Amino acid sequence: MSYVLTLIANPDKQQITLSEISEHLGAVEPVCLSEGEAYDIFTDEVINLVELQEKLPHVDIILQEVAERRKKLLIADMDSTIVTGETLDDLAEFAGIKEQVAEITTRAMNGEIQFRDALRERVAMLKGLSSDFMEEAMKMVHLTPGAETLVATMKANGAYCALVSGGFTFFTSRVAAQVGFDFNAGNMMEIKDGTLTGNVIDPILTKDSKLDYLHKLCAEQGLTTDQAVAVGDGANDLPMILEAGLGIAYHAKPSVIARAKHTINHGNLTALLFAQGYSKSDFQ
Repeated sequence: MSYVLTLIANPDKQQITLSEISEHLGAVEPVCLSEGEAYDIFTDEVINLVELQEKLPHVDIILQEVAERRKKLLIADMDSTIVTGETLDDLAEFAGIKEQVAEITTRAMNGEIQFRDALRERVAMLKGLSSDFMEEAMKMVHLTPGAETLVATMKANGAYCALVSGGFTFFTSRVAAQVGFDFNAGNMMEIKDGTLTGNVIDPILTKDSKLDYLHKLCAEQGLTTDQAVAVGDGANDLPMILEAGLGIAYHAKPSVIARAKHTINHGNLTALLFAQGYSKSDFQ
């Protein structure tokens, strides 16, 4: 069989049943990765994914070649991917401008405005804020369900894991350490005398930088981009998502979902493990 179709549900909301699979896919032999949650179906058949998704709206569907399915490099976005929120928006709450900053964040992640310009505009609004509030904002950061399991399982199977964010290294370094990433990169805010100056230190990490990191990290690890999985939710993640062998838009913005080959809209981050053929018993 040349292809594998992976069906992933969120069992806390609605499981997927074997009867559903047989009803919509015929006489197939699903391989259970997690009962009611994830199944593999190996096939050489042409499958209409749009039609299948309409029949199984509560299920995430990943179709890929079987060859090199298990990836050796993970490159992940941080905000609204590895963590549940937007760290810059959380920091803005202490300046009393969270709503204004969040509105710009949303437009940037939808690709409506350039990320670089949006970042400078948002950070400028934080001018004069004590850097002490960065520690307070870090307390508001929560990991996305499955984040630690994703990284631990891939690392246990020889993969290299990188956190690359348009957010700030203050947060990426701490989140990377907490989750177990091998590498992290982000932007830097200028701080003088314990106060944010409202400036971002060049160079700014953008969507092009994320793609560059994908290429650089693959080269360093002796891998091709086909051996990498990339995951993110915003427009600045699209280049790396489109380039990676397994590129996943995770609970992403509409403009990203529209272009990404693979999407996860229901499952948590362990869906990336199911997509690589790991069963729940393999999880670390």
